[in-house]
Amino acid sequence: MTQSDANALRRFDPQAPLTGVLHIEVACDWGDEVDLNHAARLMPSEQQSLSRRPRTPSSIAYRPAPLRFRQPPLTVQIAELGPCQAEVDVTVFDFAAVNIGLQIPFTLTPPALLRLARCLAEPESLVLQARRAAEPLYRHLLPAIKSPRWSDVSEEYFVFQLQPSCLPLPEQLVQQAPEWLAGLLRLEDLPLSTEEVSDALRQRMSYTNEDLVLIEWSAAVVIDRDCDEILQTMEFANLQLLEFRHIDQRVDDVLKAAYGLIHPLAGSWLPFWKMQTKPLRTLGDLRIEADVLFERASNALKLVGDQYVARLYRMLAKRFHLDEWAEGIHSSLDVAVGVYQVLSDQASAYRIEVLEIIVIVLIALEIVLALFEH
Repeated sequence: MTQSDANALRRFDPQAPLTGVLHIEVACDWGDEVDLNHAARLMPSEQQSLSRRPRTPSSIAYRPAPLRFRQPPLTVQIAELGPCQAEVDVTVFDFAAVNIGLQIPFTLTPPALLRLARCLAEPESLVLQARRAAEPLYRHLLPAIKSPRWSDVSEEYFVFQLQPSCLPLPEQLVQQAPEWLAGLLRLEDLPLSTEEVSDALRQRMSYTNEDLVLIEWSAAVVIDRDCDEILQTMEFANLQLLEFRHIDQRVDDVLKAAYGLIHPLAGSWLPFWKMQTKPLRTLGDLRIEADVLFERASNALKLVGDQYVARLYRMLAKRFHLDEWAEGIHSSLDVAVGVYQVLSDQASAYRIEVLEIIVIVLIALEIVLALFEH
């Protein structure tokens, strides 16, 4: 009997231990740009090429390839596992997006794994430990980072990788334990409604009848023995989400400052003295930066066509609402530019009116003086 036949006969046992790896991905932003060649000279690293199997064509690859820095193991305290050793690696892209990855092996029963997932819904402690683990690397790479600033904004993502040998075939698992799978994806150990379970399991795909990928906003479940390309694609999509959130936050700050100028200027006696040239120039720079970021983040990993990895990325982009983030940022930039442009046009109109009044006054003075001379 083959392993597939054995899995086909197996039923989901809520008390049977499951073996797998918990992948914790923490996306950060370290600045404007990283000179990868300089960074490679500063610290030992390896170029991260996209892991590939026969299903992945050579045209799908990083451009340019990011650098992966292996870090010392980290001891973390995590629910249901207690103190455990996590492997740590840091992946640095040229547009200064950084992924801190922690890998924690586990052997847990399904209920225990669900309780672990619930604790991950409040990941502040784990995120802080991940950032501290990467702090020495950040300091060493500072000379290679343009405009270094470690943003407080981060984006975490959790992947439960399960070994197929512990479970029924994926299609049967979805039928036998949908609530359990949905709980892992939603990081929730309370019973979910039928609608929530159905929605959580909606985004899924398989390459063979023995593997399965389930995607949610906060977490994913991967049933596969070899899934490096899947994990790297998830890591990259999470980095894109972080970069979009980062630029969106900056645009929101600019938009708030623009709104704050409207009422003070409306009540000012000398609105024409308020020049908006500098804010407009700043907004222009921010628009260019956003466009460059979109271009570099999108082109760093070329995923086109109908290949498995490309379809997986499109599914992630849809679940992460990446297109909506990009549209929202461009829309906010347009609004901010419009506000400053209106204020600038109003100031120009006031200046023209003042100049016209000055000219009229001068002409009147010239006429009066001419009359007095005669």
